[in-house]
Amino acid sequence: RAWRTGPPDGGWGWMIVAGCFLVTICTRAVTRCISFFFVEFQAHFGQDYARTAWIHSIVDCATMLCAPLGSLISNHVSCQVGIMLGGLLASTGLILSSFATSLEHLYLSLGVLTGLGFALCYSPAIAMVGKYFNKRKALAYGIAMSGSGIGTFILAPVVQLLIEQFSWRGALLILGGFVLNLCVCGALMRPISLKEDCKTAPEFLEQNYVPETEKQDLKQMSICLPLIKLWPHECLCCCSRKEYDFLLMPGFMVLAVSVLFMAYGCSPLFVYLVPYALSVGVSHHQAAFLMSILGVIDIIGNITFGWLTDRRCLKKHRYFCYLFAVGMDGLCCLFLPVLQSFPLLVPFSFTFGYFDGAYVMLIPVMTADVVGTSLLSSALGVVYFLHAIPYLVSPPMAGWLVDTTGSYTASFLLCGFSMIFSSALLYFARLAKKIKRTHLRSLTGNTALKHHIWTNGAIAYSVTAELDQKDVEFLALDTNSFSNR
Repeated sequence: RAWRTGPPDGGWGWMIVAGCFLVTICTRAVTRCISFFFVEFQAHFGQDYARTAWIHSIVDCATMLCAPLGSLISNHVSCQVGIMLGGLLASTGLILSSFATSLEHLYLSLGVLTGLGFALCYSPAIAMVGKYFNKRKALAYGIAMSGSGIGTFILAPVVQLLIEQFSWRGALLILGGFVLNLCVCGALMRPISLKEDCKTAPEFLEQNYVPETEKQDLKQMSICLPLIKLWPHECLCCCSRKEYDFLLMPGFMVLAVSVLFMAYGCSPLFVYLVPYALSVGVSHHQAAFLMSILGVIDIIGNITFGWLTDRRCLKKHRYFCYLFAVGMDGLCCLFLPVLQSFPLLVPFSFTFGYFDGAYVMLIPVMTADVVGTSLLSSALGVVYFLHAIPYLVSPPMAGWLVDTTGSYTASFLLCGFSMIFSSALLYFARLAKKIKRTHLRSLTGNTALKHHIWTNGAIAYSVTAELDQKDVEFLALDTNSFSNR
């Protein structure tokens, strides 16, 4: 196997982007379209908002909760195997859901089984894009993750039509067949070997990637290198615990906490936008059209933000682009309760969809900037894992607030403030880091004093002063000349 020094930024990478594009259609777009079944499930089983909302919550929760499992299979078996297996599980879950006789049945089949299948596909496919691209990483992610918006735009009216023609059972059965395309996506995920991902034992020893206490073990293991070469990965990798060292990085910890609040705020809107539109007098087809608008503008947000944040002027400011997009979505949620007609809901779908596409695309880019490409798969697994609890809790919590208050106002306000807090947390964390860095620089400038030692041939002099690089070179030359005398 030929080892690449860096991502190719093209070539087969564009096929990886196409595969990830299809994966996001079959996972995230299908998950969003489950909201069209909300009213059908509620009417058929005679349940309230809170209990019915658990279906969508469990799908999202299982997808994110099992994301580390998808990363584990991708890292230690194969990305292709993981995505194909996930496609089979997700399709099976949707097909079994078409025969459901109770909400509990749907919790297991549509929630757990389908969500598990999506988990095995989603994070490995996204991580593969990061391995193939570096210079055009944001643009590649923008195209790949626009599948969520394009899929929502296409599937929203199609699912509504399928429900009207074949009932919700027939629609789920057809979606089950459609999701089998994930197996095709898995076949496209050709693995790539980067030198930064995996080093042999001698390379670890030369570059000091491990402490002294572990070097002796590596030296003993290097004796068995002929046997090691027979391993599937053809190299000696770091211990598995090294894959999760990023968990202690301050930057990653702040990002993780922010993701918790962001995930809580964004999830209920995709569940309740259609029911809310219907409650204010919008027709079923207009409500489906709102989701289609949101989906197509999501595409524009993915691609344009991906292109813009790859420009030199904004590449260094991706952090602030991300928190700005999250904050804008939070403001949209705050204004939603006063939008009670179709003409007013259309601008909302435009705005929310655009910034949703923007920050969703930037999540893997931000993660790669924090932990690096070699740990991206594991880090994305953890980031999407952190989505799990908010995705599980927020839709039923919003449904409980609707049942209790009789309106959607409290639910949407809570979502908006949660996303704004997520954005503000990132801003103040960066501000605190900047203040600390400035303070350290001021201290370093005043106290970082070194000793100059030189001689005139007979007497050695010592003067305290600041050293720069030229001083160091001069001192070394002067000392050597004295020793030669």
